[in-house]
Amino acid sequence: MKKYFLLIILLAAFTVKAQKTQMSPIYQLRIYEIFESNKKEFHKRFRDHAMRIMKKYNFKIISIYESKSDKKTEFVYFLEWPDETTMKKAWEDFRKDQEWIEVKKEYTTKYGDVVGNIEDRVLTKLDYSPN
Repeated sequence: MKKYFLLIILLAAFTVKAQKTQMSPIYQLRIYEIFESNKKEFHKRFRDHAMRIMKKYNFKIISIYESKSDKKTEFVYFLEWPDETTMKKAWEDFRKDQEWIEVKKEYTTKYGDVVGNIEDRVLTKLDYSPN
């Protein structure tokens, strides 16, 4: 009887851990090359338009940074998603958003390209990560 009880406890613990792992969020790292000549306009577009429109599609922006080296300036931000399917659908909807399409067109017409190279990485937190 003790063997079965221990087996049931272990199976329950394994099931809870498996469910927890499946429900863990994923993170996305986005890195945009931006230009000193129109950096102010890029930040205005992202802050005043992109973030507002992203909110409609449940983007959860965790933090935003700027990184500068001798060669380039980069805009870096982290997002959190419940899963990869949700992330892909939200990006698809955002990119098709008519208001976003118009904002991009307006800014490009006025200021030229405000974004250069874009890097995109999906991050899965490891079980031994401190946070």
